[in-house]
Amino acid sequence: MSEYDVKLAEALLVVDVQRAFISGADAVPDHLSLQRAVGRLLERAREKGAPILFLQNDGPKGTPDEPGTDGWQLFFDARPGETVVRKSFDDGFHGTDLEAQLRSHGVETLAICGMLSEMCLAATARQAMDIGFSVILAHDAHATYDVPPGPGGSERVPARMAARAAEWSLGDEIILVGTVDEIGFEPALAPVR
Repeated sequence: MSEYDVKLAEALLVVDVQRAFISGADAVPDHLSLQRAVGRLLERAREKGAPILFLQNDGPKGTPDEPGTDGWQLFFDARPGETVVRKSFDDGFHGTDLEAQLRSHGVETLAICGMLSEMCLAATARQAMDIGFSVILAHDAHATYDVPPGPGGSERVPARMAARAAEWSLGDEIILVGTVDEIGFEPALAPVR
């Protein structure tokens, strides 16, 4: 792959990569591959000095991502200068300062990764596009769980198929690439205040 095939983002948004979902017995299927993919994006963004923002879901009492529990903790620690935005809704922009954080860095195009594909990741990506951001998503940088059988005798949907359906549901506006190696970073110049 040539450097011209790489899609450039000005920031990285890591959605709900919390211990309960990416490690241990209750992790998403193929969580080790997801750990490697997200780790690679973090490494590339950090090398270029691009802004990195982590969304951290505050789940209800008794859930694996209940605030203060081990499962709620971020899997990858935010480093000094990186931003953690706590949220209580699937859409990471709803009731948070995420948009203001991105705009303060002059971001127009962001790479997004994390989970769950059809829930928080998709809702956040959709809202980002709705408010004018370009969004890059790598197929190997998000995950979800198997969808259990449903009403009318519908069969279980394997996690990778559910993740692919989530990508497809984002429409033609999303910039979809095959792997994280197709995403590069080039920080924007922050707007002058």
